[in-house]
Amino acid sequence: MSYIPKDAVTQSFRSNKGVLSPNQIIELDNEDKFTKYGQLELIETVTLGSDTANIIFDEIQADKYNVHFLTYNNCIMDSSGNRIKLRFFESGVEETASVYQYGLQGCASSGSFTEAKSTGADHIHLGANTQVSGEWADNGYIYIYNAGNSTKYTFTTQHLITMYSVGGHVRSFFGGGALPQNSNVDQIKLYASNGNIELGMSASLYGIKEYS
Repeated sequence: MSYIPKDAVTQSFRSNKGVLSPNQIIELDNEDKFTKYGQLELIETVTLGSDTANIIFDEIQADKYNVHFLTYNNCIMDSSGNRIKLRFFESGVEETASVYQYGLQGCASSGSFTEAKSTGADHIHLGANTQVSGEWADNGYIYIYNAGNSTKYTFTTQHLITMYSVGGHVRSFFGGGALPQNSNVDQIKLYASNGNIELGMSASLYGIKEYS
């Protein structure tokens, strides 16, 4: 099947005109010229080869993406009661002050419901205290909005599943957080509340392509 042009033919992102064959679509897609709003584009994947206190994504391409998607799996802590947290860097400087806000709902297989919330924390809360066990690994994802836009706050929505260290119940957390100050967020940090994250955890950061 050949390319059948219509009017002025162009082949670039946001400007594909004419009738394209499947092979031509694949070629344009490989050249990042085929328009697919909302697609996930991998920025970086990190898999821990040794225990470490944190994972930092320092090339988030905030000038290209307004929305990021961060997913992690097999997060095992080296001490019981430890948990995974989130922080941002602003223009290369880690924000460690108690300026973050978050609100999450937790639900457990035991039938219990809990809340995690703060209007003045030094991090964005992601999940429950975990147990030291390969079978109890923490897994989750976070959407991050407006990073890199110095005129807007940086917001998150997140969802994760884990085994809670109290009672050994499955527990899910969902909710959101914010860094409520105008700043240029250019790095993203996942870190252990104390101690280390054990080797084997994998985390991937994606950008979401959108019209601009």
